[in-house]
Amino acid sequence: MPVYARLDDRVSVAPQITLDEIPAIAGAGFTTLIGNRPDGEAEGQPDTAALAAEARRHGLDFVHQPVVGSAIDMRDADAFDAALARARGPVLAFCRTGTRSTTLWALGQARRRPVDDVLADARRAGYDLAGLRPQLEATAAMVAPVAPGGADG
Repeated sequence: MPVYARLDDRVSVAPQITLDEIPAIAGAGFTTLIGNRPDGEAEGQPDTAALAAEARRHGLDFVHQPVVGSAIDMRDADAFDAALARARGPVLAFCRTGTRSTTLWALGQARRRPVDDVLADARRAGYDLAGLRPQLEATAAMVAPVAPGGADG
């Protein structure tokens, strides 16, 4: 079984998974795998098409959303959120170390929850995203609260 960390009730993250780990991932109750690593990033990295085929063979949905850690933006976070919304159950997202997947999750969460809580959940899972705080706070600030009684007050 791969080492994975739980971010919330539905989303966990892991470093790079292998073909041999997919049966255990399915057995652990995950229903969707999200791969956030581009193909060919490192020598010996499993091919995404092979991972997807093995995942489907074990009843898992597979989403390939490759991102480069230094270039993650809100479009990437939106795509990750959309994949989570489509997922029919627990999700395991992975990349080289799990940090990119955690970053995508955190950016989406910052629109719905206090940034301190998002950072604490990531930290409990073993990911220190303190350096991401300014981006998370900017993301949270973009979500305009609606006044009681609707937009027109």
